[in-house]
Amino acid sequence: MFLDLSKYQIILASGSPRRQALLREMGLDFTTIVKPVDESYPSDLKGQQITDYIAKKKAEAHNNDLSQNTILITSDTLVMYNDCIMGKPSTLQEAKHLIQTLSGNTHQVVTSVCFTCGNGRQILKSATTKVTFSSLTLKEINFYLETFKPMDKAGAYGIQEWIGLIGVEHIEGSYFNVVGLPTHLVYQTLKEIVTDE
Repeated sequence: MFLDLSKYQIILASGSPRRQALLREMGLDFTTIVKPVDESYPSDLKGQQITDYIAKKKAEAHNNDLSQNTILITSDTLVMYNDCIMGKPSTLQEAKHLIQTLSGNTHQVVTSVCFTCGNGRQILKSATTKVTFSSLTLKEINFYLETFKPMDKAGAYGIQEWIGLIGVEHIEGSYFNVVGLPTHLVYQTLKEIVTDE
């Protein structure tokens, strides 16, 4: 890693294989520790307010576990279309409906990342990316659902998979945010933490 993070222990509180892979590709040494967290939120929150709230809530689960030189990274991502949140599907039929809704339209992917340091400092960053899909045929949607794993993904799709390769017409913002983590913000924030100390 370009930054000297040798004196820090970085903890990623996420079971997402995509987030873990992105941090590894950035050259970060980190430990993964996942704790169960109730991801419910007040009904009056909207968009980024929701991801901010849940990212901070995930950090609170580790409040008593952080040593002085620890940097805990927690995050939350949601997919939104016309102000409606498109979460992870619970059935293939729901996944099909989600992708049919995204087909031919532009939606938003919002991610909040919370950095909690062992000295009590906390930094919250967020990124929003607009993604436009071309109109997908029913055969294309069914092929994706049958061949890939949409159930663990918000909006029922992974932009790095086949459907992203053939279906995404336009993207405005961070591509890696849609994959699972706005890596540029992670780097900038870690740089800020190291520089300030």
